[in-house]
Amino acid sequence: MTDTAPIRAGITGIGYSLPEQVLTSAEIQARVAGGSGLQLPAGMFEQITGIQTRRVAREGEFASTLATQAARQALAKAELDPFDIDLLVFASASRDVVEPATAHIVQAELGSRAHAFDVTNACNSLINGIDVARSLVLVGRARCALVVTGETPTRAIRWRVESLEQAQRSFAGYTFGDAGAAVVVEPVSSGGLLDVDTETQSEHWSVGGIFGGGSRHPRDEKYTYFEGDGSALRGVFEKMGTGILDRVRDRTGLVWDDYTKVLVHQVTVPYLDRFIEVTGVPREKLEVTVPELGNIASATLGVQLARVAVDLHSGDRVLLIGLGGGVSVMTMVWEKS
Repeated sequence: MTDTAPIRAGITGIGYSLPEQVLTSAEIQARVAGGSGLQLPAGMFEQITGIQTRRVAREGEFASTLATQAARQALAKAELDPFDIDLLVFASASRDVVEPATAHIVQAELGSRAHAFDVTNACNSLINGIDVARSLVLVGRARCALVVTGETPTRAIRWRVESLEQAQRSFAGYTFGDAGAAVVVEPVSSGGLLDVDTETQSEHWSVGGIFGGGSRHPRDEKYTYFEGDGSALRGVFEKMGTGILDRVRDRTGLVWDDYTKVLVHQVTVPYLDRFIEVTGVPREKLEVTVPELGNIASATLGVQLARVAVDLHSGDRVLLIGLGGGVSVMTMVWEKS
């Protein structure tokens, strides 16, 4: 009789991609003001958000483009060929087309032959996709999974507003930036994805989003832009509180000092400052990306993970905290093998 170690699923490769085009908050403000005739104080967008720059996909660059670039990098880090993967999950709030799944477009570019499908859950899409891949690896339905995101939310910016009220409803869109990220999930002998938790309050689904393209508003231009109440959304997350973080601590026994890094979705600098105040996470544990890249939706945690991974060693732990419209909060604990 031989002892068989339990299967663990872990992250073995991480990649990210950024469009070359850089757009400053001052340039966005000038374009919005110029196209709408609004008189706005100089530097207002940057002052309110703390965002200085973001990357913007050019014409001919799509969500699949950014995802494919990140995928190739992640596969190289894991020393894998596209034909090694048997599951490809495109997990993003953005997509190339409504039908078919953007995962197929990414797969066609990579040349792989994996089972491919999409997962979408606003800014938590990538972390949800990783959890799906982890689950399928653990039950033996997948051996090597590639989870990718390509986010192009700048395509949903409303550049011309007709009133101050409309500008306020559209303001969250001016925080957006574009990016891609990818993660390889495979069985590992040690470490791996140790803990996952979620908390969802779907009654708040209408607080913010892009409400066109589906059966409610299939071809209405009015609903093709991001609209929402940023203050209301922030209030919802604050009311949800830190219960999910308390549960993670109780289950794992891990406290802030046990994590090498804590990665959190970032919308604006003031929002991040408030998160630090409410949760007590040490600022030095964070990987701050929002001043440079803006709100890059579900790619946020992937980009941060790729950046910190180069300095991680076996046994180092990372806590990922996702915040998504709908609304949902998600946590994931990863220990490097």
